[in-house]
Amino acid sequence: MLALIDLQRIFADPSSGWATPDFQRVVEPARELVKLFSPEMVFTRFVAPEQPAGAWVGYYEAFPFALQPADAADYQLVEEFKGAPTLDKTTFGAWGPELAARADGRLVLAGVATDCCVISTALAAVDAGVQVQVVEEACAGSTAENHAKAIDLMRLYAPMLEIVSVEQLR
Repeated sequence: MLALIDLQRIFADPSSGWATPDFQRVVEPARELVKLFSPEMVFTRFVAPEQPAGAWVGYYEAFPFALQPADAADYQLVEEFKGAPTLDKTTFGAWGPELAARADGRLVLAGVATDCCVISTALAAVDAGVQVQVVEEACAGSTAENHAKAIDLMRLYAPMLEIVSVEQLR
């Protein structure tokens, strides 16, 4: 099962407060993964909750531009993946009952940001006993340095979490 994390306009747009600088670099590897895994794949979308609670209140005070409804243009998938099946989440990590029901013991991850939503999803899935593979060239971080740090951190979870390339999955 492939989960493509947050390939949305809000992370692709250079003028967004959540812009991922290397976003465009992951589009082609993500397309390759879609070809390899379809139909066993889903795109996740980070969306704001209607009413933030707990620590999320302070988070959205820091990022008020993100308090938009799920159908806002910013929260839509980028044009290259428009219309693909999606799974919405209001948390950094996408792991939960819906993704667990599809994963069947193995989860391949790609998307943005490596140092936030990708790593949050990967570690939660590992804790649930799922074998996780993160496709390095199909992920981008908030910065190149943070991407590299997150990849290095996830390597520490081997053999339950493996950093792979698209070529290794062919």
